[in-house]
Amino acid sequence: MTTPVLRLADAEIGDITDLVDTELYPLHDFDSVRLQALIEHARAELAEDGCCVLSGFLRPEALAQAGVEGQQLSPKTFYSRRLVNVYFTENDPTLPEQDPRRTFMERTSGFVTRDMIPPDAVIHRIYVSPMMKRFIAACLNEEVIYEYADPYAGLVQNVLPTGTQQPWHFDTNEFIVSMMTQKPEQGGMFEYSPMIRSRTEENLEGVGRVVRGEDRESVKILELNPGDLQIFKGRFSAHRVTQVAGSRERHTAIFAYSEQPGIIGRAERTRQLYGRLSEAHLEAEARKVRSDALLD
Repeated sequence: MTTPVLRLADAEIGDITDLVDTELYPLHDFDSVRLQALIEHARAELAEDGCCVLSGFLRPEALAQAGVEGQQLSPKTFYSRRLVNVYFTENDPTLPEQDPRRTFMERTSGFVTRDMIPPDAVIHRIYVSPMMKRFIAACLNEEVIYEYADPYAGLVQNVLPTGTQQPWHFDTNEFIVSMMTQKPEQGGMFEYSPMIRSRTEENLEGVGRVVRGEDRESVKILELNPGDLQIFKGRFSAHRVTQVAGSRERHTAIFAYSEQPGIIGRAERTRQLYGRLSEAHLEAEARKVRSDALLD
């Protein structure tokens, strides 16, 4: 049995001015005074605490379409319920009890992976668009950014029905760009502890206090709305989404980019999140293609 070739969005057809509110975000006019001011604003926000929210990024009709498409994708969601620590590593009883690797939390969220998202979907077109990548790179003060090479995690829709949540965790790449497309009736708040670790320092003590609930002073809370574009340095800031309540699911598109090409998620975490592995994951696990040496 042959594996079908994945159909992905075409980066050469990258004009998304029909989707983005260009009055607010003129991505097509990169050197415009307005866009350059937005880029400077984003850089300042990211430098302060690793998070920037750009409200009303999509045109109303594009946001409505993204909402409908998200509802159509929802039945494809892979759900899993398990106990995880902030690093998605196995329990190690040789470590001290206060080590954050010994604190396990219930994860009950679900994902629709990139290979299941149609190439003409709003979120897929946004993800591959060169003008989008140029804008995000500029906000991050990078010359260029790359799509995540992971065939599943490059673009996902996170789905949180009532009673589900994302516990404290770090992202596997340097930063995450996301956009809510459907807001739940209650809950689903985004909480984060800004830049709690660095590329070279894990800060296990500080992370432990946050995940155990002992430190709430360093935690910031965001109430995101559909159409908000969030740029977030989730590699270094522990974050979570609180439990959702009500009949309406929380849908968020997650656009994974990287400063380096070829980044693929670790096999064990991929299996936990998406329930399966591809040949690319097995090959990457052998090569250990990573951008740093952090726990995860």
